[in-house]
Amino acid sequence: MKMFPGRPDYLQSTIKFFPVLFFLAALNANATDFITGEHQLSVKEKRAGEAYYRADSKWMIYQAEVADDNPFYQIFLKNVESGAVTQVSPGTGKTTCAWVHPALEKVLFSSTHEDAEAKAKMVAEIERRKSGEQKSYAWDYDEYYDIYETDFSGGNIRNLTKTLGYDAEASWSPDGKLIAFASNRRAYTEELSDEEAALFKANPSALIDIYIMDADGSNVKRLTHTKTYDGGPFFSPDGKRIVWRRFSENGREAEIFTMAIDGSDQKQITRLNVMSWAPFYHPSGKYIIFATNVHGHRNFELYIVDVDGKNDAVRVTDKEGFDGLPVFTPDGNYLTWTSDRTPEKKGLLFHGKWDHQKALESLSLK
Repeated sequence: MKMFPGRPDYLQSTIKFFPVLFFLAALNANATDFITGEHQLSVKEKRAGEAYYRADSKWMIYQAEVADDNPFYQIFLKNVESGAVTQVSPGTGKTTCAWVHPALEKVLFSSTHEDAEAKAKMVAEIERRKSGEQKSYAWDYDEYYDIYETDFSGGNIRNLTKTLGYDAEASWSPDGKLIAFASNRRAYTEELSDEEAALFKANPSALIDIYIMDADGSNVKRLTHTKTYDGGPFFSPDGKRIVWRRFSENGREAEIFTMAIDGSDQKQITRLNVMSWAPFYHPSGKYIIFATNVHGHRNFELYIVDVDGKNDAVRVTDKEGFDGLPVFTPDGNYLTWTSDRTPEKKGLLFHGKWDHQKALESLSLK
């Protein structure tokens, strides 16, 4: 999934935050009650997150850990009206980064179920947890992640990438004709320079770039060309641009960027010098919501910023802990996000009414 992908231990000193302290007064001064009636959506899952909606708002897809025999996320499709939930991923290995086709009964997600060691890795993780071993969170760039599509029952599964390397973080364009995704495939398929090889050995996420391809997996094109992690791409509501987040070379900061879908006109939207990531367009196309730890390395809050980054970002949430992976419903009237504001401090889905007019006013937009 897109939660802290490639995160090293980015504990930052107080001095680290001095460059952004002058932002905080302005950021907090504009904070207002954007979300009302917020409530927890997920109940039965051990942990759940990263939910997205089909264009008609009738279906929601998300990832969750449910079964005792698999410690990794699987993908679930929910009928919003009836509440009925169907698992659409195979159930073996790891999965992440799901999406619903804007019109057809198809879903998109990444999975490692074709890895010959998938079941062995599941058992190893279960045993590690039983042992009581504690380890810091770090996203796994498993080279067996491929992007799959399947129907609403989980049948007719099809591998769209079939390339060694991390292929994930995929989403369809609004017209369903294109897929944007993140990949470090070139580390496995191309000859690397000595510098690149060293970077990849130290951190597999360093060679992850944004790619775009046709919906059938053909005509793959690399859009970003950096030696830092570019990931988490989403299309703008009109399908003309992509928003994503770019990590710094030290992996301790990330900023929000946008670009045209051919990779041109790349624009930096935030300059907070901390970890800002998980951006998502409001359906109006006027602003972007994202998560940032500008208030402390473990305290992620949601913020909004205009699509050109001309004005200061405005704070949306104010809860200690993690609030991230925000997504608007297609009509722009509600917000769903992932939060650990639970007694067990486990990530689960939350949902609330969104005040679009207040958002526009706070960003000095019409």
